[in-house]
Amino acid sequence: MFERILLAVDGSDHAMHAARKAADLACCMKSAELRIVVAYDPIPLYLGEPNMQIAITNRKGEAEEILNTVVKELGEIPCEIHTEIIEGDAASAIIEVANVRKSDVIVMGSRGLGGLAGLLLGSTSQKVVAHAPCPVLIVR
Repeated sequence: MFERILLAVDGSDHAMHAARKAADLACCMKSAELRIVVAYDPIPLYLGEPNMQIAITNRKGEAEEILNTVVKELGEIPCEIHTEIIEGDAASAIIEVANVRKSDVIVMGSRGLGGLAGLLLGSTSQKVVAHAPCPVLIVR
């Protein structure tokens, strides 16, 4: 039923809980693929060089740490695990990956590391639910 699971994470507690649920879902559904996506905000062009390159390197490093932590948290699951780091708006990136990779379900936390936007659901999860090409599992 859910052959291709897309897990969107940002390092928050809700995202880590979503990772555990995605692993459970992958095991129960005997999924073929679990794709983990981390999106980071674009670096403003006005930073200039070398500051811009330093900021890009730092953000990619943080994203790689998040991916490594999530992969460890998942443990052994009987499917292929793929990872992606994307620069851009998180909701747009998640929706784009779901479209391009033909995901069957998106799993993500209800609240992320973002600010005060979105009272019940985080603003990213609200946008993904509204525009996703597939079912979305929001984990609290």
